[in-house]
Amino acid sequence: MWLSIAVALATMGMKFVAYLITGSVGLLSDALESVVNLVAAIIALAALTAATKPADEKHPYGHGKAEYLSAGAEGLMILLAAGAIIYAAVERLINPAPLEEIGLGLVITILAAIINGVVGVLLVRAGRRAHSITLVADGRHLLTDLYTSVGVVIGVALVGLTGWLPLDSIVALLVALNIAWTGGILVRSAGRGLLDHALDVEHTRAIVTVLEEIAAEQPAGSVEFHGLQTRESGRDRFVALHVLVPGAWTMEQAHDLSEEVEARIGEVVPHVTVHVHLEAIEDPRAHGDFTSGPRIRRDPKAE
Repeated sequence: MWLSIAVALATMGMKFVAYLITGSVGLLSDALESVVNLVAAIIALAALTAATKPADEKHPYGHGKAEYLSAGAEGLMILLAAGAIIYAAVERLINPAPLEEIGLGLVITILAAIINGVVGVLLVRAGRRAHSITLVADGRHLLTDLYTSVGVVIGVALVGLTGWLPLDSIVALLVALNIAWTGGILVRSAGRGLLDHALDVEHTRAIVTVLEEIAAEQPAGSVEFHGLQTRESGRDRFVALHVLVPGAWTMEQAHDLSEEVEARIGEVVPHVTVHVHLEAIEDPRAHGDFTSGPRIRRDPKAE
């Protein structure tokens, strides 16, 4: 994130120089997005600093949701930047002005775009390794900035070749629509996380497979799993489920099975905390205490 902040400062300065040299509202739109990059990177750094703190007495589930706040704030700032770009583009469309020193301005913008692209790829890769929505969001934002810059460079170059000034404003409007879409996606993703969205299909399927394997290893009809609930908080994942075992089992047998369930789920889902609720399989009350999710057991009728 410190690298992202440094890059945002550098590219913001380069793009504003390109705008001042050329007077292009398209290049101004690109520069405004770099301002958002800088503010977003600073917020993301603060969010990651908070999210990586261990759980404590006041936050027993950790601080992972700070990442969603960061991603949501970044998305809102992108939407604000899109609004500012639209305002500037419409004003220039009404009052067109000639562009100057287009060649030099485009060279500076291209260099800034290359820097953004390289750092964006690094951030996305690091975010996926660390399961960090904040790093991935910031990396994707920089990559979006790269695509934006490419579009702006092509548009401004065409203005220089054709002399059709309204094209400069049209390019800026397209940039605004593009980054507004990105901002909307970030806000939506942050909202899903804050609302305790379930784990993705891949991880959920892996959990169910583990439970099916454990059930198959037990005598038919003796063990059942149900009431599976999952959620994620930043990189941290939480799984809760009911484990039904014979009432005649000892506490040690039931505990051993619970430990096995937790360990094997931990092998397929990184950064996971598993909460197991033990129940006696013969107790009728144990079969009506969940509302959704699969019921997993080795069916004695299939033997």
